[in-house]
Amino acid sequence: MRRSSASLTPSEPRRADERRDNDWAVLRQLLPYLWQWRGRVAIALACLVAAKLANVGVPVLLKHIVDALDLKAGDPRSVLVVPAGLLLAYGLLRLSTTVFTELRELLFAKVAYGTSKQIALQVFEHLHALSLRFHLERQTGGLSRDLERGTRALQSLVSYSLYTIVPTLVEVTLVLGYLGLRFDMGYVWITLGALAVYIVFTVTVTEWRTRYRREMNELENRAHTHAIDALLNYETVKYFNNEAFEARRYEQGLEAFRRAQVKSQGTLSLLNAGQQLIIAASLVAMLWRATSGVVDGRMTLGDLVMVNAFMIQLYIPLNFLGVLYREIKQSLVDLDRMFTLLGREREVADAPDASSLQVAGGTVRFEDVHFAYERGEQHRPILQGVSFEIPAGKTVAVVGPSGAGKSTLARLLYRFYDVAGGRITIDGQDIRAVRQDSLRRAIGIVPQDTVLFNDTVGYNIAYGRPGADAVDVERAARAAHIHDFIAASPKGYETVVGERGLKLSGGEKQRVAIARTLLKNPPVLIFDEATSALDSANERAIQAELRAAAQGRTALVIAHRLSTVVDAHEIVVLEAGRVVERGTHAALLVADGRYARMWRLQQAGQA
Repeated sequence: MRRSSASLTPSEPRRADERRDNDWAVLRQLLPYLWQWRGRVAIALACLVAAKLANVGVPVLLKHIVDALDLKAGDPRSVLVVPAGLLLAYGLLRLSTTVFTELRELLFAKVAYGTSKQIALQVFEHLHALSLRFHLERQTGGLSRDLERGTRALQSLVSYSLYTIVPTLVEVTLVLGYLGLRFDMGYVWITLGALAVYIVFTVTVTEWRTRYRREMNELENRAHTHAIDALLNYETVKYFNNEAFEARRYEQGLEAFRRAQVKSQGTLSLLNAGQQLIIAASLVAMLWRATSGVVDGRMTLGDLVMVNAFMIQLYIPLNFLGVLYREIKQSLVDLDRMFTLLGREREVADAPDASSLQVAGGTVRFEDVHFAYERGEQHRPILQGVSFEIPAGKTVAVVGPSGAGKSTLARLLYRFYDVAGGRITIDGQDIRAVRQDSLRRAIGIVPQDTVLFNDTVGYNIAYGRPGADAVDVERAARAAHIHDFIAASPKGYETVVGERGLKLSGGEKQRVAIARTLLKNPPVLIFDEATSALDSANERAIQAELRAAAQGRTALVIAHRLSTVVDAHEIVVLEAGRVVERGTHAALLVADGRYARMWRLQQAGQA
């Protein structure tokens, strides 16, 4: 549960320590990604030092220019050659600062963007490797924000740390060393004291503000998630006339986010005001000391100008320290969320010695399979000792009432979940002992609920076998009886189907799903209510095509409508997770059991 910013508890310091430890853990996780670019990083850091050396040299040359101009009339040194040479050197140092800085950024751009790409791709691949359970429980809006923020956070972290903080530390070291050697340690102590106070104040206030920032991000995530959910479920919102309800819910989320933003901005203003007070006090102290030196004759006017230039160069980046610290902390939080996704263990993982599935005939066996979606004795078992075989090249249908566990069989065969007991084999190979990619290449499925990509019809059909040519795509579309519909559209196979395929009817979406499965051409087929959204005429036509597609292949047909499975080689009747009957259509009717009663009820309903 989210803790309110007002409800601080005595354990807050411990949690702050844990967050600091977590920050270091994130940095340790990030280090291997940067280490592979160590050569480029070293060159970039060398350019950084060179740029700062040139930057420190600018006030020194400015001092000499001022001193060179501070001459009495008639002084033979007033020849223009001296200041002209100094001015030229001054310009070259300014140019060198810019050149080395841009060279550093150019060198490091490949590191930042390459690392960001690598981590983002790794997280994306890992999310696809996670189990179906994770994706059923996820919130798409919040997950997309975590990915977006995590990718951006990496670039921000590298940019702020290596482009601002490290250069500032290098410059502070160079400036303090020069002031201490050139004048006295008083300037060093004033600068160090001011920096210490500034950093302590900034870190303390920023840590205090962090909870407001975190609360603001959580509220933004929540509002964004509600908006995404409402847009993804556009039709449901319309069905129940709940546009105003969704708008009010979104407005409530935005209002909470607005209040958190105002609170965060108020604390930021306090931080900025305190920083400027510390900077102003230290500048006055430094310039007072330098002015006194000029009056006493210990320093020249150029020295005063140099000290002032040094202070300006140092404190300009320090003005942003609060913002930098906050952004770095936030970047670490965002990276931690993305690394947490990356570190989430796969519920269904390949065995270390997993081999590729070798399909000879394609015989599928369910052997005493037990399964429940939730673990524990109190959770309802879905399958309880289910055993049956689908011989190679044969079609077996599974029927039964809703909730009997029919679709669960397809998910287990695809290994979206692992069985709790028993085993599933293909040609005698336990599917838990083979690599998942080889298993899924061997299986094609037409699911009950077809979801399409927001792309063209041609893309969605070709998704069954990426790289397939237009001839193969059209052949699959014809086999699924959808080619004529596609050809009649103004854009043909380039017709965009919309978000989740909402521009197509249920039957059209299902025929696209059938077409892409036929294009995949696997040895094992699963039809999970494959014709449930079709009218009777199209259903009969596609049933003929499905029977033709299943010839020579092992096919598992999951059906509620019994008329679609009368030609199956065997029909398995499931009820409450158990096999209660099995046999051919004719044999089951003669047995006059559960199947025969279901058949009579459906026939009476069609009459």
